[in-house]
Amino acid sequence: MPQVRRDTHDEASILNDLDLVRRAVARDGDAFRTIMRTYNQRLYRIARGIVRNGSEAEDVVQEAYVRAFTHLESFRGDSSLATWLSRIVINEALGRLRRSRQEIELARSTDRSAAAQIIPFPCNTSCDDPERAMAQRQILQLVERATDNLPDTYRSVFIARVIEGLSVEETAELLDLRPETVKTRLHRARHLLRKQLDEQIGPVLLDAFPFAGRRCERLTDAVMKRLGFS
Repeated sequence: MPQVRRDTHDEASILNDLDLVRRAVARDGDAFRTIMRTYNQRLYRIARGIVRNGSEAEDVVQEAYVRAFTHLESFRGDSSLATWLSRIVINEALGRLRRSRQEIELARSTDRSAAAQIIPFPCNTSCDDPERAMAQRQILQLVERATDNLPDTYRSVFIARVIEGLSVEETAELLDLRPETVKTRLHRARHLLRKQLDEQIGPVLLDAFPFAGRRCERLTDAVMKRLGFS
């Protein structure tokens, strides 16, 4: 039965996890590296999905690994090692978000003028990251082309409401339409836009935020050094 095969596989995975953890607790460097190389990409994607910044996501994963590796004795195999590590990453990432928000609120309380400052997209934190800035420009170009491809009746509403930021009433007045028509056309425009973007970039999303190569090695080496391995 399929259920039996799945249970057997889960049991084998747990046993493998426990063996890796046992070796890591015994300060086996290869065990640490195996754990990280196995879960780096998954944990990075989770962290990045929360903090929405590549370099900060790396910091989150590194801190989570150090925290996990210094408390490996608490891993009992009640869940998979992947799940256990993922929870630690999520807690670390959410903690960073909370601290970041607190710092922002503190800055605003001491200088209210900061609340009026607007950081334009796509610059944000990636102005010093040419690769990310280029990727953001490419995404903007895709959105622009998809918008250009909308039928006139939908494109005008979409640009007025979404790009120019007009209200439903202002858009209706501008285009001589009923508010209900504006809402209907905007809904349709968004549907068409999503469809175009899905067709263009959907197939590559599975490869988004890769964690192979230098980034994986850099993170693994940094954690190993913090654990006292050369």
